[in-house]
Amino acid sequence: MEEKINRKWNQWRNHKLADVDLMKELDSIEQNESEIFDCFYRELEFGTGGLRGIIGVGTNRMNIYTVAKATQGYSNYLKKQMDSPSVAIAYDSRIKSDVFAKKAAEVFAANGIHVYIYQELMPTPSLSFAVRYLKCAGGIVITASHNPSKYNGYKVYGSDGCQITTEAASSILSEIEKLDIFNDVNSITFEEALLNGMISYIEEEVVVAFLDAVSGQALCGEEINKGVSIVYTPLNGSGLKCVTRVLKENGFTNIAVVPEQENPDGNFPTCPYPNPEMKEALELGLREAKKLGSDLLLATDPDCDRVGIAVLNKGEYVLLSGNEVGMLLLDYICKRRIATGKMPEDPVLVKTIVTIDMAGKIAQDYGVRVIDVLTGFKFIGEQIGRLEANGQEESFILGFEESYGYLTGGYVRDKDAVVGSLMICEMFAYYKTQGLSLIDVLTGLYKKYGYCLNTLHSYTFEGAEGFQKMQAIMHKLRQSPLEKIGTRTVIEVKDYQCGINNLPKSDVLKYLLEGDASVVIRPSGTEPKMKLYLSVSAENREDAERLENIMEQDFKQIFD
Repeated sequence: MEEKINRKWNQWRNHKLADVDLMKELDSIEQNESEIFDCFYRELEFGTGGLRGIIGVGTNRMNIYTVAKATQGYSNYLKKQMDSPSVAIAYDSRIKSDVFAKKAAEVFAANGIHVYIYQELMPTPSLSFAVRYLKCAGGIVITASHNPSKYNGYKVYGSDGCQITTEAASSILSEIEKLDIFNDVNSITFEEALLNGMISYIEEEVVVAFLDAVSGQALCGEEINKGVSIVYTPLNGSGLKCVTRVLKENGFTNIAVVPEQENPDGNFPTCPYPNPEMKEALELGLREAKKLGSDLLLATDPDCDRVGIAVLNKGEYVLLSGNEVGMLLLDYICKRRIATGKMPEDPVLVKTIVTIDMAGKIAQDYGVRVIDVLTGFKFIGEQIGRLEANGQEESFILGFEESYGYLTGGYVRDKDAVVGSLMICEMFAYYKTQGLSLIDVLTGLYKKYGYCLNTLHSYTFEGAEGFQKMQAIMHKLRQSPLEKIGTRTVIEVKDYQCGINNLPKSDVLKYLLEGDASVVIRPSGTEPKMKLYLSVSAENREDAERLENIMEQDFKQIFD
């Protein structure tokens, strides 16, 4: 065993750990050098997405000590930025989310930082809202979004309600790196901090204000039939209360919740991968929809910032992609804003560089300006902030990314599955009232603007070896640029690590190909995966799928 790892191992073995689960795990891996290596070979990476990792013992795991150390670093950063800072905290249904949230609160409070914490699990966007509503210096959410149950995470937000910038993450990391994980962290008990007023529970008025802001995005009233049958699944996550409440308050009362996935459960027993992008996660929802003959299935991920849907079309349920829902929402919002006189003078769509290019054609048709940003909704949130700073917040009409994240107003600065659910239901009911399905509308868009297929492929690279392999792949692609992908010739390569169009430097490569096609490749910043985005324009879906498959095979060979 390497000396550095052995030193960390002994430090943890000799410390009286407060978590019994961690003590048991230390005992269980004592004779397993490879497991010890993976637990201690590095510090859990901290970046703009905060922390995310497997729950367990060691410096490369999510536990009360890595959470406390990160919180101490964040506390030191905040205290250097301002006097008397305060923070907001939210958490979802994941294993130990409530434990990690309380531990973070204890550290903040011990450092003289006032804490506002939700009394129950809440969606991630409600944290973004609370930070701004309560005028906090920042905030955190304990969640690992849609990852499997063995993961948890720690998202960090700034005073603007956005996830932190690259610069802020770097400064916070600098503070974290100065600390010893056991000896340099301040803490008091949660109960003591409640008594001395350093921790306060977030009141119901904040939840009401958040839901009122969501309802303020509605574009239809009683002129549509809101009695449509809807099946909803929160996938054992945090969306149940807010999603069902906002739908009912806006007139949608025919809502059935999938029984097995209704209550919070961080083990996700019926959907090991609680990701609304994956059909497997929707199986029980589809079963319930078929049983009830429902028109629409909604599924939100565990922290309720992303929403996936399936719609009934000619007797069959069709799953729509994030790109397809985003284009439908863009077209619907533009149509309704124009009809109701709510279209601003300079309407703006903000999307990521991996989001479908066809959205630009729809936007152009409606006179909507498009701003392209790097992958990550925080960059969309930053653009909303810039519009607000220039007195143009009302110009923002939609932000979306291909990974099922949507936002239709500036009341939060993160993707919001609560408003996504409301707007999708409203859009669905609007077209159903006219005798149209969302598939009919989508087909019309493809007929008008041309067919475009966008797909995402994820390749898992677990552990230290996987991390090194991802780095090697990106290095090789930069050293030996591809000249052809599939049957298409590469016209241009954009390396975002060099900084493009004033965007922050990022480990992303984008290939522009002949025939209106593109490829984006990047290591995920939040999970051990390489992400591959393929975009192919063709005469029809069949031709696009054939070309897309050939292109993907090229990258499979590279990854292997």
